[in-house]
Amino acid sequence: MWQRFSRMIRSFVGFFISVAEDPELILQQNIRDMNDQVPRMNESIAMVKANVTLLEKEEAKYKDDMANLTAKVKAAIQANRDDLAGSFAAQLEQTKSALARTQGQLGNARAAFDKAMTVKQAFMREKERKTQEALNAIADYRRAQWQKKVADAMEQFEVAGISQTHDEMVRKIEEMTAVNEARMDMAMSNVDQQKIKIEDEAQKLQASELVKQFKIEMGLAPAQASPTSGAAEKTIAAKEPQRTS
Repeated sequence: MWQRFSRMIRSFVGFFISVAEDPELILQQNIRDMNDQVPRMNESIAMVKANVTLLEKEEAKYKDDMANLTAKVKAAIQANRDDLAGSFAAQLEQTKSALARTQGQLGNARAAFDKAMTVKQAFMREKERKTQEALNAIADYRRAQWQKKVADAMEQFEVAGISQTHDEMVRKIEEMTAVNEARMDMAMSNVDQQKIKIEDEAQKLQASELVKQFKIEMGLAPAQASPTSGAAEKTIAAKEPQRTS
């Protein structure tokens, strides 16, 4: 009992493994996986682009701040307020440092964005190539499966002996038909030969009688009395008495 159960379990496992290893299913899953990577890649690129946008806005703000602080320093100097001018100048130096740091980050962000777009373009080209290759392979696999089914059907057809039985039965019917046709021809031939023989004998007799009649009419042959009249004359002669001299 346990052996039967284990065999059943192994058969189920083997079935699911064979289904899981189906090349068509695996290639179709690969195509879906590559398509699923595109949205995730776009999301990552969008985050990089958003970082670039934020840094660009921050750079613009620092530049505006520097312009304002520079104007304030100049105004304070003209107003002979060196103390204010020094304070604005310190803020200006801090803003310059922040701007330089932001510009460095912006350069890195832009480079990262360009690299991400290059990677995406390369991925999309590779995706299209692999997708087309997978579709072609799937078409070839389906064609091979169809050819296998046809070959299996033809092999089963031959193994089952259908062709042999079919040819044998057709040959037997042809033989029976030929025999029956030959018998029919022989029967018809016998009937026809008997009829022809009778007709030939009748024609010969008729021709012989006609020749005799022509000979009698031409005086080449004596007229023949009928068998009935000849017998009557013999009877009369027998009845008459013989005369004495």
